[in-house]
Amino acid sequence: MISVIIPAYNEEGNVERTASAVGRILSENDIDYEIVFINDGSADRTWQKMQAMANSDKRITAVNFSRNFGKESAIFAGLELARGDCAVLFDCDLQFPVETVVEMYRIWEKGGVDIVEGRKKSRGKENPVYKGFSLLFYKLIGKGSGLDMQDASDFKLMDRCVIDALNRMPERLTFFRAMSGWVGFSTEKVWFEVAEREIGTSKWKPSQLVNFAVNNITSFTSAPLQIVTAFGVITFLISIILGVNTLYNKFFGNSEAGFPTVIILQLLTSSIIMFSLGVIGYYISKIYEEIKQRPRYIIRDIVRQREDKDKNG
Repeated sequence: MISVIIPAYNEEGNVERTASAVGRILSENDIDYEIVFINDGSADRTWQKMQAMANSDKRITAVNFSRNFGKESAIFAGLELARGDCAVLFDCDLQFPVETVVEMYRIWEKGGVDIVEGRKKSRGKENPVYKGFSLLFYKLIGKGSGLDMQDASDFKLMDRCVIDALNRMPERLTFFRAMSGWVGFSTEKVWFEVAEREIGTSKWKPSQLVNFAVNNITSFTSAPLQIVTAFGVITFLISIILGVNTLYNKFFGNSEAGFPTVIILQLLTSSIIMFSLGVIGYYISKIYEEIKQRPRYIIRDIVRQREDKDKNG
């Protein structure tokens, strides 16, 4: 059985279409499946529609968070509740092609592959600024982590052994795309075209995207701390050069008042110190978040009909 994990936030216009499209294509290909919908604190009728589908179809599980915890939390909730021999992450807006799920499943079914990773042939119609920001983000996190993040997406099919490995990872600040690559296992890639969203709009705001990028870079790589060290080295070299220049002018009688130089040096060093403290403080705040050991999410309601042979509830 394959578990199709679908996080959703304010997707009342898409949940029924997505469930129908996924169910139809898997049934046509004689693939046993379950669909795990995660309602991430939606403010519209997304949960009511999920609940109705789960009550009428034993292959659908509907999970309702107590509030909005974010897509990363929804993904890991789906992984923990998935009961299939494999699981695939799928977007509720149907921008991932449903037919590719079958292609991924057939590759996994042959054996020898634990992760079938969807890679984007193109990013579709995107704002050039957003596209450039995304490319820079993946390049930075790829260099910092040593993982190939180019054209990566959440669209992945994972064997049960991969799901179990991810569920054993205890950190609260998660980045699924990187973590699913970090765990290793044999991987094969398939390429897909990103479809245009037919109903609704993207729920990501620019400020949320920046916060998402900063959180994931700091949670998965220590590269910003290395930048602080680099700034320290650069400042030290500049200080040596200016110090030698000052002494030369002093000994050869060309010394001037030099107040502009002093002011510039003070501004430069002060800004670097404050930036460095900010980066270090941000990492300390992340350590604080982790050591509190709060749950990644809180489930308010869950509707599930299908019998679970391995778990109670």
